[in-house]
Amino acid sequence: MSKPIVAIVGRPNVGKSTLFNALAGESISIVKDTPGVTRDRIYADCTWLNMNFTLIDTGGIEPDSKDVILSQMREQAQIAIDTADVILFLVDVRQGLVDSDFKVADMLRRSGKPVVLAVNKVDSFQKFGNDVYEFYNLGIGEPFAVSAASRLGIGDLLDEVTKHFRAEQLMEAEDDRPRVAIVGKPNVGKSSIINKITGANRMIVSDIAGTTRDAVDTEVVFDGTEYVFIDTAGLRRKSRIKEDLERYSIIRTVAAVERADVVVLVIDAVEGVTEQDAKIAGIAHDRGKGIIIAVNKWDAIEKNDKTIYEYTKKVQDILSFMQYAEILFISAVTGQRLSKLFELIDVVRQNQNLRVATGVLNEIMTEAVALQQPPSDKGKRLKLFYMTQVAVKPPTFVIFVNDKELAHFSYIRYLENRIRETFGFKGTALKFLIRERSGKEQ
Repeated sequence: MSKPIVAIVGRPNVGKSTLFNALAGESISIVKDTPGVTRDRIYADCTWLNMNFTLIDTGGIEPDSKDVILSQMREQAQIAIDTADVILFLVDVRQGLVDSDFKVADMLRRSGKPVVLAVNKVDSFQKFGNDVYEFYNLGIGEPFAVSAASRLGIGDLLDEVTKHFRAEQLMEAEDDRPRVAIVGKPNVGKSSIINKITGANRMIVSDIAGTTRDAVDTEVVFDGTEYVFIDTAGLRRKSRIKEDLERYSIIRTVAAVERADVVVLVIDAVEGVTEQDAKIAGIAHDRGKGIIIAVNKWDAIEKNDKTIYEYTKKVQDILSFMQYAEILFISAVTGQRLSKLFELIDVVRQNQNLRVATGVLNEIMTEAVALQQPPSDKGKRLKLFYMTQVAVKPPTFVIFVNDKELAHFSYIRYLENRIRETFGFKGTALKFLIRERSGKEQ
């Protein structure tokens, strides 16, 4: 089940970044007293009463501004609105209701999305309480008084936001078709791949980077199985202000990855793996999704009998944190190996849902410990009591030990490799949780 997405939207300087940081629990956004200082939209994973969601911080909307930065912030806020499941509309009690608030409210009403209205900077309910009622005039529901800086009223606000999650989550839970996100930088051929698969130009494909502005769902039937492909606008490296819109497309990638079971990262064979590719791969890896790396434009590469081996090694060296990913060399132009993509999607999904019996896991663990002693520190050695699998998508294991501090990353990686040698788990990350228990509890 994918996490709902909540976008904080409003005019510049109403305190969106401060609220974002209060909800995310850490200072991520740059907050300055200058309108429009939140240049980069930033996202964070949040939890409220056991409900997980992804929070987006946006630049302010200035509806009629001719200023280049503000007009582009308006565009990126629109992307957030299009992407979000729930919109958190923030206004400022101290500035009062202004014309721009009405214009933003109109924009939000047209989106048809659930909107929760928060009136910020209410540091004293006694002093500002009555001023909150003025915001009923926006006509988008009850205003919730909050102070992002003092963290007042946050609980009631989140209760209201999360009320809108259930229908969205239930709807996604009922749809058990494999969901595949096609992600990557602009111009690597994401839309061309889907066009070739569907045999129809459902998407505009051109050489202009970022042509595919919004994520598009395409239903594809292959060998009797129905798949949903999610295409996104690609990410590109931050540089000039003209490319601001591309800077914000990362949220579309996050949104697509959240909704997907399997992520296909498309890489340009001619250009090779870039730093930006690694960032996109990291989003999928961190969320424990199934991952396939599709090296597109393979028809444009001069090859010999070692080319695939050498290219695979290069990809694995750069994306060393996800050696488990499946790699496929394709061409969207010729259709080379595109049918193989469906085989890999099915294999990766099976591996994401694979469960290993506790008895078998502990046999592997015992053998691994016999072959390589666990680490020790100041005379105290790590003891592994037992291991069990507690979840799938991604496969998640709990290891009970005598001392968490002694469970070094390298030894856990060694155990992971032993499990992979036995069961493969190709295309999926494995997650390990370390829990302490004393030997007496054995």
